[in-house]
Amino acid sequence: MRSLSSRFLPKFTAPLAMAALASLVFITPASAQANVINGASVFNSCAGCHKVGDDAQNASGPVLTDVIGRVAGTYEGYRFSNDLIAAGEAGLVWDEENLAQFIADPSGFLKEFLDDSGARSKMPFRLRDENNAADVAAFLASLN
Repeated sequence: MRSLSSRFLPKFTAPLAMAALASLVFITPASAQANVINGASVFNSCAGCHKVGDDAQNASGPVLTDVIGRVAGTYEGYRFSNDLIAAGEAGLVWDEENLAQFIADPSGFLKEFLDDSGARSKMPFRLRDENNAADVAAFLASLN
């Protein structure tokens, strides 16, 4: 005699699997948008040094509008650290992933990228929460 689960499971497995996959399609965009929304909120703690928007000007940190796809250590009128310039010259181009890593630990990121234990960033702030750092990077990517 077959168990109750073995009799009903085959009939419902495929529809349940399809429903689960379909729910992922509908959940993902909302989750991504929530990350951008949280990133915009968390970015308020960055806004004292960094500006965004069409008319943004450099402050104690560079303008971050269109930062995704930018070679690290380059923005007209801003004086970057020698190590960030070296990272750009070594091929560092900002994307969401590496920007989130940089935001979480600027000097640590440069030390690893340049393989130089003495590398330093001018940015003293570290956003230690990796999820918030990723959300800020997603927010900045939404401004490109």
